[in-house]
Order: sequence, then C-alpha cells, then structure tokens
Amino acid sequence: MSGIRVGVVVVSDKASSGERPDGCAGALAAVLPPAASLAELLIVPDEIAAIRSAVTAMADGGRVDVVLTAGGTGLSPRDVTPEALAPLMGKNLPGIGELIRMKGFESKPTAILSRAVAGTRGRVVIIALPGSPRGAAESLSLVWPAIPHALETLRGEARECAGKTD
Repeated sequence: MSGIRVGVVVVSDKASSGERPDGCAGALAAVLPPAASLAELLIVPDEIAAIRSAVTAMADGGRVDVVLTAGGTGLSPRDVTPEALAPLMGKNLPGIGELIRMKGFESKPTAILSRAVAGTRGRVVIIALPGSPRGAAESLSLVWPAIPHALETLRGEARECAGKTD
C-alpha cells in the first residue's frame, strides 16, 4: 500500500498556547516511511472537546488515512486523550497500546503507565501516542508495520489467508 496520508493532532496546553514549541509533529514526520506523508497538523489544548473536534474533523474529512495524536495519555489531571477518543472509535485495536507499553517498558519502566489507545473510525486508523517527541516517534515506529494491512482490511482490499483450504 502506498500513499498513506497521516494527520497529527498534538495535544498540549503549552504548545497550543504558544508557550512552548511542539516537537512531536516533526519527530513523527521523521519516522514515517516513504510511502506515507504528513497531510495535516493541528495543535490543541488538553481538553476533551478540542481533541474530539480535531480528530473528528481529520477522520471524517477524507483527507487522511491515519490520525495520530501525541500527548494526553499520561496520568495527570489534564491527560484526557483516551477519554476523548473512546466514543469516536468504532473498533478498538488494543494490541497497539499493549505493544507500545510492553516495548517501552524495556527501556523505561514507567512506560507501562501510558494509556495509549488505538481504534478505527470508518476507514481511518486512530492511534493515541505519548506526548514526548522521543516516545511518540519510537511508539509509531513500533506499530507502523501493521498500519498498511489495517488500512487494506478497512477498505476490503486485504487478502487474508490466501490459499487456505481448511
């Protein structure tokens, strides 16, 4: 599969207010494979309504195949990305968050506290990544190999178990 269009929603009070520059969007763009491109970028505060609005606009707008959020998956009172995304997603993809936590734990034991989630909305894959540029990029690199197949499956193009005769 080629030509995967990616939208990024950075969830950060400080980046959205201009108090601090965002580093996540660039870090994510740097690890996208050549067959993918950053098609859209929004920076929003850690607020459920703002996150839902941005993700819904991207997922339903027809301009992206994947929506990545970066930030808001920790334990602080303002970390609400999983709560914002839950009602937007039709099918949950728990293996993505599980892999992010499992592999992250190998280098940073606190990675198991991440509340990274993933799912689908129509034919779009949504993944909530950690808010640090390094954590977001490493997490995306881990899970990206499954994304083209997920998109093919959502589009009805996947050829699963070809030749299976049982």
